[in-house]
Amino acid sequence: MSENNLTRFVGGSPAWVVVRLVILSVVVGVIMAALGLDPMNILTSIERLFRNLFSFGFDAVERLWRYFLLGAVIVVPLWLITRIAQAGR
Repeated sequence: MSENNLTRFVGGSPAWVVVRLVILSVVVGVIMAALGLDPMNILTSIERLFRNLFSFGFDAVERLWRYFLLGAVIVVPLWLITRIAQAGR
């Protein structure tokens, strides 16, 4: 392959393409590490990620339910008192 064909094949200067690929690989590696993915056990890591997301979803629903109950203790009686007071007019 001539230099021109190589440049066209890789999408730019080969050295610049290697630099971009290294930087992109580091960024993706940081994101994968933050998600708890391990390159040696990628399938196990992906399974663990989905289990954690599934568990997190239910934890969020449980927290939302607790906030609802906490607010309802105040809001519903006030609403009921307001409705009774308005009905008496």
